[in-house]
Parts: sequence; C-alpha cells; structure tokens
Amino acid sequence: MNKQEHTIEAIKRNFTDIEQKLADPAVSADSDLLQSLSRERAKLAPVVELIEREAETKRQIEELATQLKIEKDTEILDILREEKEELDTVYIDVTQKLEYELLPKDPDSGKNVFVEIRAGTGGDEACLFVRDLYRMYTKFLERNSIPVDLISMTDTGLNGLKEVIFLVKGDKAYDYFHLEAGTHRVQRIPETESGGRIHTSAVTVAVIPEVEEAEFNINPSELRIDTFRSSGPGGQSVNTTDSAIRITHLPTGLIVSCQDEKSQHKNKAKALKVLSARLIQKQKEETDEKNAIEKRAQIGSGDRSEKIRTYNYPQSRVTDHRINYTSHNLDRIMEGELEDIFRAVLSAEREKQLSA
Repeated sequence: MNKQEHTIEAIKRNFTDIEQKLADPAVSADSDLLQSLSRERAKLAPVVELIEREAETKRQIEELATQLKIEKDTEILDILREEKEELDTVYIDVTQKLEYELLPKDPDSGKNVFVEIRAGTGGDEACLFVRDLYRMYTKFLERNSIPVDLISMTDTGLNGLKEVIFLVKGDKAYDYFHLEAGTHRVQRIPETESGGRIHTSAVTVAVIPEVEEAEFNINPSELRIDTFRSSGPGGQSVNTTDSAIRITHLPTGLIVSCQDEKSQHKNKAKALKVLSARLIQKQKEETDEKNAIEKRAQIGSGDRSEKIRTYNYPQSRVTDHRINYTSHNLDRIMEGELEDIFRAVLSAEREKQLSA
C-alpha cells in the first residue's frame, strides 16, 4: 500500500468514526462537541465522496474491460468501447480532483480574512480605483451570500478612498481571496482629464487571515490607544463623540484605526483583531524567509510596474499576468462577476501544487 492509499484509508476510517460519534446521544447533548464533529464531517464528506466515486468508476471500467475480452458481437463491442471511453474520461477527472483534495492543506484555509486595499501610484485616480475595487469585491460577496464586515475606511473627500479594510467571513473566505494579494493596475481616462489621455494608476491589495484569540496575545502595556471623532466624506463629523479608535503597537510601530462603529468599545475590538492579524503575519514573515520573499513579491511597492492584474477600461479588458488570463468583460467583472477569474487563478494554483 502506497502513501496515497494509506491516506485514503485513514480518511475513510476517520469519517466512519465521526459518523458513529454523531449518532451517539451523548454527543448530541454536547453542543460544542456536536458542532465540532459536524464541521469536521462537512470537510471530509466531499473527499470521501470522491474516494467512493473513484473506486466505483474503476470497478465499472474493470468490468467493461472483462466484457470486451469475451464479447464477440461487433455492435455490442462498439457500445462497450464507447462506454469505456466515457468512463476513462470520468475516472481521470475524478482522480485529478481527488489528488488535489489529498494535497496538504494550507493551515489558513477555512479562516476569515482581512482584505486591505490601499492607493499606490496615481494620486486621486488611484484613490478612485480603491473605491471601485472595494465595490467590486463587495458585489461579489453579495452575489455569493458571503458575510462581510467593514473595519475601516479612509476617504479623500473627492469620492475616492485612500484605504479600506474589511473582513470576509466563512469557510470560503481564504480560498477566494488569498490569491488577490498584490498590485492591481488600472488604465483609463480620468473624469478630470480634458485631453482624453489614458492614465495608469495602481493600488495594493493585502490579504491577512484572521487569528483566533488563543493564537496571539497582545501585552496591553505595549499598546497606545487614542480616541478621536469619526469623520465622513469631506471631513464632516459622523459622530458627536470620540468613538473612533487608533491603536499603536509600540514595539513594532504598527498602527490600526477603526471608526466604522458608533461604539468606542466595538471599534476597539475590531482594531485589536486587525492588529493581531497583522502581528501574526509579521511574525510569520520574520520566522520564514521564504514567506517573506513571497509576500514582498505579491504586494510589491504599489508601483505601476509591479502588478498581478491590469484593468484596461478603453479595451474593456482584464488581464491576470500570473496565469496569462484575459477577459473582455470588464464591466461585468467590476459588477462583482469574479467567478471565472477566481476559478482560473485557483485552477492554476492547483496545477502548480500537483506538478510540485
């Protein structure tokens, strides 16, 4: 029995064991244990289904191969060969999907993620594109009923955003967004451009997994917490009290602000979550040089020349430079129809993992 067969047997045993426990009345009475086992079963169920489909398809192919050896009727032979060809195609597809499912999982898979969009080069036009990307992502999340929580937003007063941070929730959050990290370039004619010239601007997207409270503890003595009055577009006061929070982590100099909530307590809780996630990310990068190099390669400096994706408005074109993917449906993509491009990027990542 090879390594993959051992893994498959272990998964099947684990799945059977979980189902037996879920049928136990004592487990049903323990809500925490019941939820934990139910989540684990939900993760394993698609893999077990693929294992069973692969085994059943293989059995059917072997039966057809035996029939082909003993069948004499030419018409029946043609039918059997056609059936076997179809099953061979199904078997290859199922086997590839199973191979991917058996790959070591990213430890952050299944976590909520903070998505941070910031203006890079391009001045006001870059800030306008921060707003557009934020709208694009939130439209996608609405289309797929994925919960999102706005953390902070810094506007320019000119309908643009210098920065926006939001939390994407759910089991698919990391899978969808972790490959969005990097520089996104936009090419278009700004509204303020009277000469009709195309401008190139850039924004950076950072994606940071949320951390559980048990994963990271911040020493309160290392924090400076300031309060200020929340402001909206053009500096207009939103709240009449100093409910906005700015937290500075003194040892690292990291600063997080949050003013989305009217409650100072809620803003502080949100800011601490973002700070914890950033500190964990910083710690990972410092302890693993490989991750640090990849992070720098992904996010870059926000310069126009460093990009993972280009949004070209005159040509209605979106190009992902990492996988040579091009779509001419820019208007639909900016309305949140990201399924095709997400699928292409994730498929390329899967192929890369399989080849490795």
